[in-house]
Amino acid sequence: MFDTQVLRRQVGTEKSFELVLEAPADLGLPVFGVPEGSSIDLELRLEALMEGVLATGTASVHAAGECVRCLKDVEEDFDCDFQELYLYEGAGEDELALEDELLDLEPVLRDAVVLALPHNPLCDPDCPGLCPDCGARLADDPDHTHGDAIDPRWSTLTQLTERPEE
Repeated sequence: MFDTQVLRRQVGTEKSFELVLEAPADLGLPVFGVPEGSSIDLELRLEALMEGVLATGTASVHAAGECVRCLKDVEEDFDCDFQELYLYEGAGEDELALEDELLDLEPVLRDAVVLALPHNPLCDPDCPGLCPDCGARLADDPDHTHGDAIDPRWSTLTQLTERPEE
């Protein structure tokens, strides 16, 4: 929550902040998100307008998760830009309002971060994933193979050609 009383509802008045916040829980997607308690570097500018306070800023976050193809750990830094108008009064269903001159930035920050994160994070754009038969990571062994696939209808015949060791 940010106190907007320093703006005194005077149109054109602005205040800038540079803050480091702790990330709330569940900031991101189930596969890839910002770890709870990690730092969020925030550059924020609040500007008083006729109808409310305009919040504009950039949040820098460090996200972590797993590659959706091979399950390798993935970490990446993101910058998320946001801009939202908080109305003094008369906010509708899809609009935000100030509560006793206080501005709650968490919903706007949460939306900006979630939209900036990839829905399918990859460790490498060319990640081949896992072997569907044994689960081996194919990037570690590019020549990984299980031999020629045998048609299941003919698999019984292979038992006739294989002789038990005498």
